[in-house]
Amino acid sequence: MEIIFLLILISLIVAAGFLMAYLWATRTGQFDDDYTPSVRMLFDDELVENKSSPPKAEDEKP
Repeated sequence: MEIIFLLILISLIVAAGFLMAYLWATRTGQFDDDYTPSVRMLFDDELVENKSSPPKAEDEKP
């Protein structure tokens, strides 16, 4: 029975450690990314256009 209490205590300590790491990461701006979404929409159409269109004759070199 004592081992169950020990395992519960250890699991609570590990869970508290993960919670502290998550809170530290959010407070320091680890998950803030304001730049990528605004730039991603500029390049999405270019990637789709290049994959779907066949190569042009002027692009081919002998």
